[in-house]
Amino acid sequence: MYVERLELKQFRNIEHLKLDCSGELHMFVGPNAQGKTNILESLYVLAIGKSHRTRSHRELIRWEQTGALLKAEVSGKESARRLEIRLTPRGKRVLRNGVEQRRLSEYIGSLTAVLFAPEDLSIVKGSPQVRRRFLDMEIGQVSPAYIYHLTRYNQLLQQRNTLLKELGKGWGKQTALLDVLNEQLVGLSTHLWSKRFSFVNILSRWAQEIHHSITQGSESLTLQYRPLAAVEPGMDRSSMEEALTRELMQVREQEIQRGTTLIGPHRDDLRIAANGTDLHTFGSQGQQRTAALSLKLAEIELIHQETGTYPILLLDDVLSELDDGRKTHLLEAIRGRVQTFVTTTGLEGIDRETLERARIRRVHQGSISEQG
Repeated sequence: MYVERLELKQFRNIEHLKLDCSGELHMFVGPNAQGKTNILESLYVLAIGKSHRTRSHRELIRWEQTGALLKAEVSGKESARRLEIRLTPRGKRVLRNGVEQRRLSEYIGSLTAVLFAPEDLSIVKGSPQVRRRFLDMEIGQVSPAYIYHLTRYNQLLQQRNTLLKELGKGWGKQTALLDVLNEQLVGLSTHLWSKRFSFVNILSRWAQEIHHSITQGSESLTLQYRPLAAVEPGMDRSSMEEALTRELMQVREQEIQRGTTLIGPHRDDLRIAANGTDLHTFGSQGQQRTAALSLKLAEIELIHQETGTYPILLLDDVLSELDDGRKTHLLEAIRGRVQTFVTTTGLEGIDRETLERARIRRVHQGSISEQG
């Protein structure tokens, strides 16, 4: 999958940009806070339908403007696509080939992207919430229906928590409504679990192979999805439903007292280990960075396996975070296969062969100029 052209209007600090994206490797160079990351963010928004940096549409719109426009022409295995996202302070409109997509799940997959930024190290060393978000965003790209079910789950979770708080304060005796919400929660939970188990199983195989290569065989990487409920890989959905229904009844009074849902996919975690050692708790910084790199490269292979096309790769100031060995492995792994967009404050430490095949652009205060 390739982005052929990108156009932005009133996005972040960019007033108007038309960018020819032909070619495999694009590098955006300049000091911090000039707008380099905004370019990669726009591509991510066009792929995912939302930003990785903020939940507010208003923050994506240039200061004192009433809206922003993002457009891209994308070529894939089947056909070319015209993607367009129109942002206002009230929300967004998403179009593909000029036709508005009413649901984000109908749009996701039009452009697939893997983003690797310094903060992605938190996938390994951060909170379970970070790892759940990582799973949700990547599963959504290969299974758009997952986004639909996840959205419904989060809406239901909010409704259920509100009811639990009311019951805990003695404001209502709507236990019959809680039973109805439990039934809906069970159905959506088992759908999410099934997808997560399957995704982690496939991702683990790719990540293990890549990690073995990066560490020259000295470490074996394993991924394990760890639900808080008594469900496990290999269980059919009926068995999962029975297990969760039983556990919800067991914690019912505790949930009412605390006013929150204690069991479900929103409480789960992903264990990342090397040679059996949990890297979140005991991994060195070097091990955590290697694991994060392995996961990102595994994402690329998994998306290719599931969709038949490679995603675009967005490297946001990540080269400076990697030592020469990891940097070399990353650039070699994507060479000739993946269209890549890189931001960096300087070109030092990047090999000549990479620079010769790159289109290099300088970024200054939201304006871009091509380097000869």
